[in-house]
Amino acid sequence: MIIKKSLLLAGFFAMLLMPSCSSSEAADGLPNVIIIFTDDMGYGDLACYGNPNIETPNLDRMADEGMRFTSFYVGASVCSPSRAALMTGRYPLRHMTFNTGPESTNGLPLEETIMAEILSQKGYATMAIGKWHLGHMSEYLPTSRGFDSFYGLPYSNDMILPWCPWLTEEDRLFLYEDSTRVREIGYDQEELTVNYTEQALSFIESSAGEPFFLYLAHSMPHLPVSTSEQFRGISEGGLYGDVIETIDWSTGQIMAKLKELGIDGNTLLVFTSDNGPWIDPPQRMLQRGVEPWHVGSVGMLRGSKGTTYEGGFRVPAIIRWPGKVPAGSVNHDIVATIDLFPTVAEVTGADLSGGKALDGMSISGVLTGEGASPRKEYFYSRGDRLQAYRKGDLKLRITGQDGIQLFDLAVDPGERTNIADRHPEKVKEMHNAMVVFADESGAEFKGRSLLP
Repeated sequence: MIIKKSLLLAGFFAMLLMPSCSSSEAADGLPNVIIIFTDDMGYGDLACYGNPNIETPNLDRMADEGMRFTSFYVGASVCSPSRAALMTGRYPLRHMTFNTGPESTNGLPLEETIMAEILSQKGYATMAIGKWHLGHMSEYLPTSRGFDSFYGLPYSNDMILPWCPWLTEEDRLFLYEDSTRVREIGYDQEELTVNYTEQALSFIESSAGEPFFLYLAHSMPHLPVSTSEQFRGISEGGLYGDVIETIDWSTGQIMAKLKELGIDGNTLLVFTSDNGPWIDPPQRMLQRGVEPWHVGSVGMLRGSKGTTYEGGFRVPAIIRWPGKVPAGSVNHDIVATIDLFPTVAEVTGADLSGGKALDGMSISGVLTGEGASPRKEYFYSRGDRLQAYRKGDLKLRITGQDGIQLFDLAVDPGERTNIADRHPEKVKEMHNAMVVFADESGAEFKGRSLLP
């Protein structure tokens, strides 16, 4: 195990000196797909996204060797709906607007086709590691939804005593192997990220002779944050920084394993988050037994998890595929997690004919540097309520609490200045588009009557 930060950095520089086989690897055959999905990581949590105190050399290197996105959006700014959007390529308004928990008896509707199912039909080995949060009853678990195996938690790591005092003994949080509970997880979660990483490396190694799909959904940095002893105190960003740097280490381990096995150039690797950071008032956080600074940063953005401001929906995203994705590229187009489903389907040749209509659009042309994103608009929801709409650089947000807000995200990504009064024609045009989408998706839209 790596004990000190100096050794972490030494390992990083050693990997830089390793001969790369990416350029000579055979790119024929079906590509492997790895999606690393963190929990509650903010837009400003990584060094390559401007964090001044947290060092992320592996993710920085992943960005240097791939493509970094600046306008990458999640399906929702809370956990389950965001994961449902990623897995289905569909807005969560269509299937899952709620979070599941220990008391839930439902999950992502069984009639929805998810990414693992279409890849399993192509002969992929599939594994889900980490946080699932799409239903914990047997029919909703990953092994019932196209994944060959599962190692992780059925829902969020905060669904424990004393955080949730209403939990019964039956409802407590357990680590699962496939569909079997193996041990209870309490407040002590120091080894989760390391254990997830070990499982991921083992799966990659055992599946290297066939195409595989790995979904690694870290439980961190969702509160309560923790990391193993060898990573404590390595960051200038406190415990939260230690947690992020542990995730960075984990990503570096995966990239190193791909190189070691000679499959680096045939693996599409995605890193992103499910939503922005969980930021509660300091007193509320202290009552929960966590420090107010044990949360992430939205950088220059406004809002946080649970809101339809940019800080809740816009997250860091890096995609790397040596020999395919132009190294060191930065993309400013509108791209979303719902676009990953059709993109993965296209690059793997998976069959989508039996599934429901997708909201996602393939960004394969973006990844190869051959074209712009086909996505020109995006809808933001909170629960079953449609609250905002982006078209181009303009974003219209309409809520009962905040009224009508129009922002120009090109010059005001922090959503500080409401320009609705200056552009009434744009407000009306975008409002009409929201009404049409609300009617089509069945969403509640409280702004429906605010304009004639």
